[in-house]
Amino acid sequence: MPELPEVETIRRGVQMHVVGRTVTDVEVLHPRAIRRHLAGPVDFAARLQGKTFTAARRRGKYLWLDAAGPGDAVAAVVHLGMSGQLIIAADGADDPIHLRVRVHLDGDQSSGELRFIDQRTFGGWHLDDYDRDITGGVDDALPASVAHIAPDPFDPLFDRKALLRNISRRHTEIKRALLDQTLISGVGNIYADESLWRAKLHGTRATDKISRAKLDELVGHVTDVMAEAIDVGGTSFDELYVNVNGESGYFDRSLNAYGREGEPCRRCGRPMRREAFMNRSSYSCPSCQRKPR
Repeated sequence: MPELPEVETIRRGVQMHVVGRTVTDVEVLHPRAIRRHLAGPVDFAARLQGKTFTAARRRGKYLWLDAAGPGDAVAAVVHLGMSGQLIIAADGADDPIHLRVRVHLDGDQSSGELRFIDQRTFGGWHLDDYDRDITGGVDDALPASVAHIAPDPFDPLFDRKALLRNISRRHTEIKRALLDQTLISGVGNIYADESLWRAKLHGTRATDKISRAKLDELVGHVTDVMAEAIDVGGTSFDELYVNVNGESGYFDRSLNAYGREGEPCRRCGRPMRREAFMNRSSYSCPSCQRKPR
């Protein structure tokens, strides 16, 4: 599933190519792609048509487009799921096999379509209202369906001290805490493993047994590793994650932990291990990241 760096890379591409343009038509080509929009595809298309995208915004792994007039302003929320892609395409370009939603835009025909492609159909779009009265603008408002998600480290509302307090008060495994989107958003399996490797912490360490200083160091690594991934367009292991131009990210070349089972630790040389974790895999060094007793 795309994590914060991948979603931020897509958000930047959408901001560049889509913001300021008006929706001229909407085609829903697969009903599962808008299943979270309970009013159905006809309502979805009718409410979005004629609106102008004014901003592309993100919190954690959630991406949305502010869409204004005619009528009320709405948020077009996109969740990418496991394989969702937002691609900019020319009007009339050949359709990919897993195209689910097509949004036609005014202006330049060479970038006249915003396409949602989703092989596994776990992702989708819906139109949402904002979490409060938006008189005067939507710059600091959240879609109602996103309001429960915690700020991520790049959010102006992110409170690092509050996060440290909240983590240390819980009795849970530290990797579970990093993946809890109500504590800190945007961190998934890849960047949790990378951050824990940098902090020399095993993912099963109990949060209330880790010093506040060590937790602070870990949060710093979380921020740094995701910022570095954003700089190179995120992590691509296959064709399921690409940016809006169809290009892959390159952070997989910089991974120190994730996916490196049996390869030498870049710090001590011991073979990296893979362990089962929440129906997925965790990667760590048996020497640098010792398991708690």
